[in-house]
Amino acid sequence: MPSSRPPFDHEAALLACARGERFALRALYEHEGRWLLGVALRIVRDRAVAEDVLHDAFLQIWSRADSFEPSLGSARGWIYTVVRHAALKAVRDPGRLQLVDTPELAALSDAQQASEATDADRDLDTDSLERCLQRLDEARRACVVHAFVDGYTHEQIAERLATPLGTVKSWIRRSLASLKDCLA
Repeated sequence: MPSSRPPFDHEAALLACARGERFALRALYEHEGRWLLGVALRIVRDRAVAEDVLHDAFLQIWSRADSFEPSLGSARGWIYTVVRHAALKAVRDPGRLQLVDTPELAALSDAQQASEATDADRDLDTDSLERCLQRLDEARRACVVHAFVDGYTHEQIAERLATPLGTVKSWIRRSLASLKDCLA
């Protein structure tokens, strides 16, 4: 059953973070935190490290929200990219995480528990994404999933699929454009 609530405005929340409005960071965490933790967990494969990655990523989101450029992509995509890159850095260099406690982030763990109660928004987003992913050719879908869910590099995907690196990069770029059109 679709939710009657308006969709969450990721861009407005990021812009509010850039202005220093702490409630916006909390709102982002409440809305996306558990899904972002899942992204980090799929990449680092350790819950404690994934939680550290998420903490570090939200610190980056808070401090670098002013670098978000709406003309280059969606706010939600930007947020997920920050988390994905933080997770990949943690895998490549486990000592690189630099956790800093801030008042903005201290309340986020409580917010995570509260956010776990609502699934309506996620179900709608997941259904749409699944539908759009199914429209992709199987090999192209595998490239996108390996890159954005499993956290593989383009080189790892090319090796895994026994496909030239340039082809993998092209498939991912074109598939993302297709997904963006489908989800619009």
